Amino acid sequence: MPHNNNIDGIIEQLSQLPPLSSLTVDQQRQQAEQLFGAGSCAEGVTFEAASLAGVSGLWATPTDARPDFVLLYLHGGGYSFGSAQAYRPLVSQLAARSGIRTLCIDYRLAPEHPFPAAVEDALDVYRALLENGVNTEHLVLAGDSAGGGLCMALMLAAKAAGLPLPAAAVVMSPWVDMAQTGESWNLQKARDPLLGPLAGKTIMPDTYLQGAEPLNPLASPLYGDLRSLPPMLIQVGSRECLLDDSTRLASRLASAEVAVHLDVWPGMIHVFQSMSDQLEEARRALDQISAFLLRHLGEDVS
Repeated sequence: MPHNNNIDGIIEQLSQLPPLSSLTVDQQRQQAEQLFGAGSCAEGVTFEAASLAGVSGLWATPTDARPDFVLLYLHGGGYSFGSAQAYRPLVSQLAARSGIRTLCIDYRLAPEHPFPAAVEDALDVYRALLENGVNTEHLVLAGDSAGGGLCMALMLAAKAAGLPLPAAAVVMSPWVDMAQTGESWNLQKARDPLLGPLAGKTIMPDTYLQGAEPLNPLASPLYGDLRSLPPMLIQVGSRECLLDDSTRLASRLASAEVAVHLDVWPGMIHVFQSMSDQLEEARRALDQISAFLLRHLGEDVS
């Protein structure tokens, strides 16, 4: 992520990047690897290649990790870019703060593998964790952007399959409405340096859906049956196009009697949590996530 210690400077640097709509998929992937891989990995966290149910990924294990606690992390990237390798900085920061062993997976990406490939991979890994003896009372989920939407879709798919649900979930700036009906797509397009250039375009949904119904709950969990989901924390920046995805998701969860906490961070942009090298807000947000997860794993975080 850009090395500037204030949000305005970071926004200025991000605004100089070529918009995603002008890049090929390969170029988008290269840009994402550079952006997300530029942060610092937390000290004391070791990485180990993983493979569950034929899906590869990385385990990030912090010093003195509780062996029975697992965080399954689903990375962002519009379902077409991003990787466990690129997400090592963000995932390691979460693992170090929480003391939870964290698995970030390389679910299949579009356009080569369109919807519902990502959901299938996430569900296969989730099922494999359970079969390998991970107790859902000790299992939590987190994800950002498309990965946040994928967390929601995974829980809906697990519920439909009759699997027990995780103890809690955290989603950062989740993309949960493929129809892009939130007003913030228009209201924030001039203020969002990452997604603003995509406002009014269907490049990312089309790449992933390839003709599938955008309101399918496994593509757009905002429209799913959210009852019986575990406690959730939603973090989002106030100046991003996906703001309304978060606010509407929080409202729908509350209406479904799910314990949900929505935290809108003033002045912050899309997945600002990945900028912990530069932003105090990012560090505080990561601390909040860790405390939330540990609280729902039964740990005393006072």
